[in-house]
Amino acid sequence: MGISAAIILAAGQGTRMKSKTPKVLFSIAGVPFIRRVMRAAKATDPRVLSVILARTDEKVTPVVMSENPDTRRVVQDQFKGTGYAVQCAVDQLGDVFGHAEQGKFEPVMILAGDMPLLDGQTLTAFARDYENSGSLASVLTTRLSNPFGYGRIVRDGEGNVTSIVEERDATDEQRAIHEVNTSIYLFDPAVLKEGLETLTSDNDQHELYLTDVIAFAATKGRVSSFEAPDPLTVEGVNDRVQLADLAQRYNRRVCEKWMREGVTILDPSTTWIDDSVELARDVTVLPGCFLRGKTVVEEDAVVGPYTTLIDATVHEGAVVERARVQQTEIGKHANIGPWTYLRPGNVLDDDTKAGAFVEMKKAHVDHGTKVPHLIYLGDTHIEHDSNVGGGTITANYDGKNKHRTHIGAGVHIGAGNMLVAPVSVGDGVTTGAGSVIRHDVSDGSLVFSENTQHEVKNWLPRYERSDANWDYGNGRPKADEQPGADSGDDAWHSDEGTADDSQAPGADQKNK
Repeated sequence: MGISAAIILAAGQGTRMKSKTPKVLFSIAGVPFIRRVMRAAKATDPRVLSVILARTDEKVTPVVMSENPDTRRVVQDQFKGTGYAVQCAVDQLGDVFGHAEQGKFEPVMILAGDMPLLDGQTLTAFARDYENSGSLASVLTTRLSNPFGYGRIVRDGEGNVTSIVEERDATDEQRAIHEVNTSIYLFDPAVLKEGLETLTSDNDQHELYLTDVIAFAATKGRVSSFEAPDPLTVEGVNDRVQLADLAQRYNRRVCEKWMREGVTILDPSTTWIDDSVELARDVTVLPGCFLRGKTVVEEDAVVGPYTTLIDATVHEGAVVERARVQQTEIGKHANIGPWTYLRPGNVLDDDTKAGAFVEMKKAHVDHGTKVPHLIYLGDTHIEHDSNVGGGTITANYDGKNKHRTHIGAGVHIGAGNMLVAPVSVGDGVTTGAGSVIRHDVSDGSLVFSENTQHEVKNWLPRYERSDANWDYGNGRPKADEQPGADSGDDAWHSDEGTADDSQAPGADQKNK
């Protein structure tokens, strides 16, 4: 027996999350709640996978359809409880409910969309148990040491489920029950349809409760239950406190799984790893690391401390310390950090280095090249075995477009250089400290910029000038000691009183 339809309730506003983001789009281990629930439901191989969404939804739908384009959406136009939401599904999924007769159709599974750790194994086991139970309905349950906020499972003397009582409507005796409802059900579709028609809002919240259909089904036949083997997989989230607690407990399991597979994680309490991350044996992860997205770390690599990897690939033996790395490939035995920011689109080949306070974007650094410290490389390719002096930047943006810089092999870029793209520097080039490279440089050249130093003595900022100390006519101080020979009278703007570097010797010359 299969599942005729898996229907996921995802129209809730999640007001207790106090966020403009719908609750089902919050994530644990890099997976939004709704994606994980959809994947778990899909594992039962339903003929129809449906998600109930609010009419005003603009954020959840794209995520749902990207996860499974065949998903059938049900629109809920009002918020009158879970029972009303499923009534909307009955009305809009005619091929599932239109001609349902008791015992003749495969069961319908109803799931809550805010169960961030739900898995397919649990749902498959639940479906098998229902198949063998001969029941008209079944409830997936779990036992919690603190059941506050959950609906309690009420049974008769023979152990059959008779009803589910919400926390607000429960008696003191019922609140003492530790077996709780997970908000996942299997129903005979005819019984579900008939039960929904009997719902009333005579309860504390004045809503239509789907749980009341369980009590209705119990009047028609047997209602069974299946206790989830792992309570963590069926816990829901109502607020951010619960989200943090659940995420922490799950992350501990993820870290333990990797440690058992040969990864050294020094402090699991400060190491966060997404489900989609891949780690090889003998990787070492130091405290304070976040490994997110489709990150891959190969053998003998060391990550951390205090490093974030997002969709990054770290090859064998590389070290990434105190860095943020996104959509970047780091070669074997490369050394990255500390305080380095590798923005998307970089490739650092084997035996490369990006030292302290380096930022890169769309840069390709060939093997053996060192980019030591205080450097920005944007839209740059540096060939093998070159070295870039500290304080250098490749100026890639002209105010409208981005341009590329190419630096050849065996190049020594002096400290504090600025390479103004588009520009190409040939193989074996050496540049002087403080050079501004605006033009292409031939192989084997030495290139430097001549920079004349100007000194303006007794200079005063505008807010300190007065008739007593400033010659406004000539734009200079009235002090006895006038600008020296290095400045000269022609080194002044009469209206500004600042040195005019454009008149300095060699200012219009090309770099030599």
